Amino acid sequence: MEPAADQSSLKYRRIVIKLSGEALAGEDRFGINPETVKRIAREIAEVYRLGVQVAVVVGGGNIFRGSVGKALGMEQTTGDYMGMLATVINALAMQDALEKLGAPTRVMTAFEMRAVAEPYIRRRAIRHLEKKRVVILSAGTGNPFFTTDTAAGLRAIEIGAEVLMKATKVDGVYDSDPEKNSAARKIDTIGYLEVIERQLRVMDLTAISLCMDNHLPIIVFNLLSEDSIRKAVTGQTIGTTIS
Repeated sequence: MEPAADQSSLKYRRIVIKLSGEALAGEDRFGINPETVKRIAREIAEVYRLGVQVAVVVGGGNIFRGSVGKALGMEQTTGDYMGMLATVINALAMQDALEKLGAPTRVMTAFEMRAVAEPYIRRRAIRHLEKKRVVILSAGTGNPFFTTDTAAGLRAIEIGAEVLMKATKVDGVYDSDPEKNSAARKIDTIGYLEVIERQLRVMDLTAISLCMDNHLPIIVFNLLSEDSIRKAVTGQTIGTTIS
Protein backbone atom coordinates (compact mmCIF):
# COMPACT_ATOMS: atom_id res chain seq x y z
CA MET A 1 0.00 0.00 0.00
CA GLU A 2 1.71 3.21 -1.16
CA PRO A 3 0.73 6.56 0.39
CA ALA A 4 -1.12 8.97 -1.86
CA ALA A 5 0.98 11.53 -3.71
CA ASP A 6 -1.38 14.52 -3.21
CA GLN A 7 -1.27 15.66 0.43
CA SER A 8 -2.77 19.11 -0.07
CA SER A 9 -5.86 18.22 1.96
CA LEU A 10 -3.88 17.32 5.07
CA LYS A 11 -3.77 19.56 8.13
CA TYR A 12 -1.31 17.26 9.91
CA ARG A 13 1.44 15.27 8.21
CA ARG A 14 3.04 13.63 11.23
CA ILE A 15 0.88 12.43 14.10
CA VAL A 16 1.05 10.33 17.24
CA ILE A 17 -2.05 8.32 18.16
CA LYS A 18 -2.38 7.20 21.76
CA LEU A 19 -4.35 3.94 22.01
CA SER A 20 -5.32 2.65 25.42
CA GLY A 21 -5.17 -1.06 26.08
CA GLU A 22 -8.87 -0.93 26.93
CA ALA A 23 -9.58 0.30 23.39
CA LEU A 24 -8.12 -2.93 22.02
CA ALA A 25 -10.38 -5.00 24.26
CA GLY A 26 -13.46 -3.61 22.50
CA GLU A 27 -16.65 -4.84 24.12
CA ASP A 28 -14.66 -7.37 26.13
CA ARG A 29 -13.39 -6.37 29.54
CA PHE A 30 -10.07 -8.13 29.15
CA GLY A 31 -7.63 -9.18 26.45
CA ILE A 32 -7.52 -8.37 22.74
CA ASN A 33 -10.68 -8.32 20.65
CA PRO A 34 -9.63 -9.33 17.09
CA GLU A 35 -12.43 -7.47 15.33
CA THR A 36 -11.72 -4.29 17.29
CA VAL A 37 -8.02 -4.45 16.46
CA LYS A 38 -8.84 -4.95 12.76
CA ARG A 39 -11.21 -1.96 12.76
CA ILE A 40 -8.65 0.31 14.44
CA ALA A 41 -5.99 -0.91 12.00
CA ARG A 42 -8.26 0.00 9.06
CA GLU A 43 -8.64 3.55 10.41
CA ILE A 44 -4.87 3.91 10.81
CA ALA A 45 -4.16 2.35 7.40
CA GLU A 46 -6.55 4.82 5.79
CA VAL A 47 -4.65 7.89 7.05
CA TYR A 48 -1.35 6.17 6.23
CA ARG A 49 -2.60 5.83 2.65
CA LEU A 50 -3.30 9.58 2.60
CA GLY A 51 0.41 10.16 3.19
CA VAL A 52 0.33 10.90 6.92
CA GLN A 53 3.36 9.77 8.93
CA VAL A 54 1.84 7.80 11.80
CA ALA A 55 3.28 6.70 15.12
CA VAL A 56 1.10 4.79 17.57
CA VAL A 57 1.69 4.56 21.32
CA VAL A 58 -0.16 1.64 22.90
CA GLY A 59 -1.20 1.04 26.48
CA GLY A 60 -1.54 -2.30 28.24
CA GLY A 61 -4.50 -1.95 30.58
CA ASN A 62 -6.47 -4.67 28.79
CA ILE A 63 -3.87 -7.19 29.99
CA PHE A 64 -2.31 -5.79 33.15
CA ARG A 65 -2.38 -2.50 35.04
CA GLY A 66 0.17 -1.39 37.59
CA SER A 67 -2.67 -0.51 39.98
CA VAL A 68 -3.75 -4.17 39.96
CA GLY A 69 -0.28 -5.21 41.05
CA LYS A 70 -0.37 -2.63 43.81
CA ALA A 71 -3.68 -4.04 45.05
CA LEU A 72 -2.03 -7.48 45.14
CA GLY A 73 0.73 -6.12 47.35
CA MET A 74 3.41 -5.85 44.65
CA GLU A 75 5.98 -3.11 44.61
CA GLN A 76 4.82 -0.46 42.15
CA THR A 77 7.97 -0.79 40.08
CA THR A 78 7.26 -4.50 39.50
CA GLY A 79 3.64 -3.84 38.55
CA ASP A 80 4.64 -1.03 36.22
CA TYR A 81 7.19 -3.20 34.43
CA MET A 82 4.54 -5.90 33.98
CA GLY A 83 2.25 -3.26 32.47
CA MET A 84 5.01 -2.23 30.07
CA LEU A 85 5.39 -5.82 28.91
CA ALA A 86 1.63 -5.93 28.28
CA THR A 87 1.96 -2.98 25.89
CA VAL A 88 4.41 -4.99 23.77
CA ILE A 89 1.82 -7.75 23.34
CA ASN A 90 -0.69 -5.14 22.14
CA ALA A 91 1.89 -3.58 19.80
CA LEU A 92 2.55 -6.93 18.12
CA ALA A 93 -1.19 -7.48 17.65
CA MET A 94 -1.53 -4.05 16.03
CA GLN A 95 1.51 -4.69 13.84
CA ASP A 96 0.01 -7.91 12.52
CA ALA A 97 -3.32 -6.25 11.74
CA LEU A 98 -1.70 -3.29 9.95
CA GLU A 99 0.64 -5.39 7.85
CA LYS A 100 -2.25 -7.56 6.70
CA LEU A 101 -3.73 -4.34 5.32
CA GLY A 102 -0.53 -3.57 3.44
CA ALA A 103 0.88 -0.93 5.80
CA PRO A 104 4.56 -1.61 6.60
CA THR A 105 5.35 -1.22 10.30
CA ARG A 106 8.10 -1.22 12.88
CA VAL A 107 7.53 -2.02 16.56
CA MET A 108 9.91 -0.20 18.88
CA THR A 109 10.27 -0.73 22.61
CA ALA A 110 11.58 1.53 25.37
CA PHE A 111 13.75 -1.31 26.66
CA GLU A 112 15.47 -3.98 24.61
CA MET A 113 13.50 -7.00 23.41
CA ARG A 114 15.43 -7.67 20.22
CA ALA A 115 13.69 -10.96 19.43
CA VAL A 116 10.39 -9.16 18.79
CA ALA A 117 11.09 -5.45 18.31
CA GLU A 118 13.68 -2.74 17.80
CA PRO A 119 14.89 -0.64 20.73
CA TYR A 120 13.51 2.89 20.56
CA ILE A 121 16.04 5.32 19.13
CA ARG A 122 14.65 8.74 18.26
CA ARG A 123 16.52 9.24 14.99
CA ARG A 124 15.70 5.71 13.85
CA ALA A 125 12.01 6.23 14.61
CA ILE A 126 12.00 9.42 12.55
CA ARG A 127 13.76 7.62 9.70
CA HIS A 128 11.12 4.87 9.72
CA LEU A 129 8.41 7.54 9.43
CA GLU A 130 10.25 9.20 6.55
CA LYS A 131 10.49 5.80 4.84
CA LYS A 132 6.68 5.56 5.09
CA ARG A 133 6.41 2.97 7.85
CA VAL A 134 3.91 3.07 10.69
CA VAL A 135 5.89 3.12 13.94
CA ILE A 136 4.31 1.37 16.93
CA LEU A 137 5.87 2.49 20.20
CA SER A 138 5.58 0.22 23.23
CA ALA A 139 6.83 -0.22 26.83
CA GLY A 140 5.92 3.35 27.73
CA THR A 141 8.93 5.49 28.64
CA GLY A 142 10.76 2.41 29.90
CA ASN A 143 10.51 3.75 33.44
CA PRO A 144 8.12 2.94 36.29
CA PHE A 145 5.87 5.69 37.71
CA PHE A 146 5.14 7.13 34.25
CA THR A 147 1.96 6.41 32.31
CA THR A 148 1.65 5.61 28.63
CA ASP A 149 -0.09 9.00 28.27
CA THR A 150 3.14 10.64 29.36
CA ALA A 151 5.05 8.33 27.00
CA ALA A 152 2.79 9.44 24.14
CA GLY A 153 3.45 13.12 24.86
CA LEU A 154 7.17 12.54 25.21
CA ARG A 155 7.50 10.52 22.00
CA ALA A 156 5.35 12.99 20.04
CA ILE A 157 7.63 15.85 21.08
CA GLU A 158 10.79 13.85 20.40
CA ILE A 159 9.84 12.88 16.85
CA GLY A 160 8.41 16.28 15.94
CA ALA A 161 4.75 15.27 15.64
CA GLU A 162 2.33 18.08 14.87
CA VAL A 163 -0.46 16.73 17.07
CA LEU A 164 -1.12 14.10 19.72
CA MET A 165 -4.40 12.26 19.16
CA LYS A 166 -5.83 10.66 22.29
CA ALA A 167 -8.30 7.92 21.36
CA THR A 168 -11.08 7.36 23.92
CA LYS A 169 -14.56 5.87 24.18
CA VAL A 170 -16.24 9.30 24.37
CA ASP A 171 -16.38 12.06 21.77
CA GLY A 172 -14.20 14.59 23.60
CA VAL A 173 -13.72 16.33 26.93
CA TYR A 174 -16.73 17.03 29.14
CA ASP A 175 -17.14 19.34 32.12
CA SER A 176 -18.12 16.28 34.18
CA ASP A 177 -18.30 12.53 33.68
CA PRO A 178 -20.92 11.96 30.91
CA GLU A 179 -21.45 8.39 32.10
CA LYS A 180 -22.52 9.65 35.53
CA ASN A 181 -24.08 13.00 34.64
CA SER A 182 -26.57 13.17 31.76
CA ALA A 183 -26.28 16.97 31.82
CA ALA A 184 -22.51 16.90 31.20
CA ARG A 185 -21.49 19.45 28.59
CA LYS A 186 -18.98 18.70 25.84
CA ILE A 187 -16.14 21.17 25.43
CA ASP A 188 -14.93 21.82 21.88
CA THR A 189 -11.72 23.70 22.69
CA ILE A 190 -9.92 24.22 25.98
CA GLY A 191 -6.54 25.38 27.22
CA TYR A 192 -3.96 23.19 28.92
CA LEU A 193 -4.09 25.19 32.15
CA GLU A 194 -7.85 24.94 32.37
CA VAL A 195 -7.64 21.15 32.04
CA ILE A 196 -5.10 21.10 34.87
CA GLU A 197 -6.96 23.57 37.12
CA ARG A 198 -10.32 21.83 36.68
CA GLN A 199 -8.67 18.41 37.02
CA LEU A 200 -10.50 17.09 33.99
CA ARG A 201 -9.56 13.44 33.61
CA VAL A 202 -8.36 13.56 30.02
CA MET A 203 -4.73 12.52 30.43
CA ASP A 204 -2.52 12.51 33.49
CA LEU A 205 -1.22 15.89 34.58
CA THR A 206 2.39 15.09 33.69
CA ALA A 207 1.36 14.43 30.09
CA ILE A 208 -0.70 17.63 29.89
CA SER A 209 2.12 19.71 31.38
CA LEU A 210 4.65 18.20 28.97
CA CYS A 211 2.46 19.02 25.97
CA MET A 212 1.78 22.52 27.30
CA ASP A 213 5.49 23.30 27.78
CA ASN A 214 6.21 22.18 24.21
CA HIS A 215 3.10 23.67 22.55
CA LEU A 216 1.89 20.29 21.31
CA PRO A 217 -1.88 20.32 20.61
CA ILE A 218 -3.95 17.36 21.78
CA ILE A 219 -7.11 16.11 20.10
CA VAL A 220 -9.32 13.94 22.29
CA PHE A 221 -11.72 11.96 20.12
CA ASN A 222 -14.00 8.94 20.03
CA LEU A 223 -12.21 6.02 18.40
CA LEU A 224 -15.54 4.27 17.87
CA SER A 225 -16.68 7.05 15.51
CA GLU A 226 -16.26 6.11 11.84
CA ASP A 227 -13.35 7.81 10.01
CA SER A 228 -12.47 9.85 13.09
CA ILE A 229 -8.71 9.84 12.49
CA ARG A 230 -9.09 10.78 8.82
CA LYS A 231 -11.43 13.64 9.72
CA ALA A 232 -8.91 14.99 12.23
CA VAL A 233 -5.90 14.91 9.90
CA THR A 234 -7.86 16.61 7.11
CA GLY A 235 -8.84 19.48 9.40
CA GLN A 236 -12.44 18.57 10.17
CA THR A 237 -13.63 19.39 13.68
CA ILE A 238 -13.92 16.33 15.88
CA GLY A 239 -13.75 15.76 19.61
CA THR A 240 -12.01 18.32 21.79
CA THR A 241 -8.83 20.24 21.00
CA ILE A 242 -6.53 21.11 23.91
CA SER A 243 -4.03 23.81 23.04
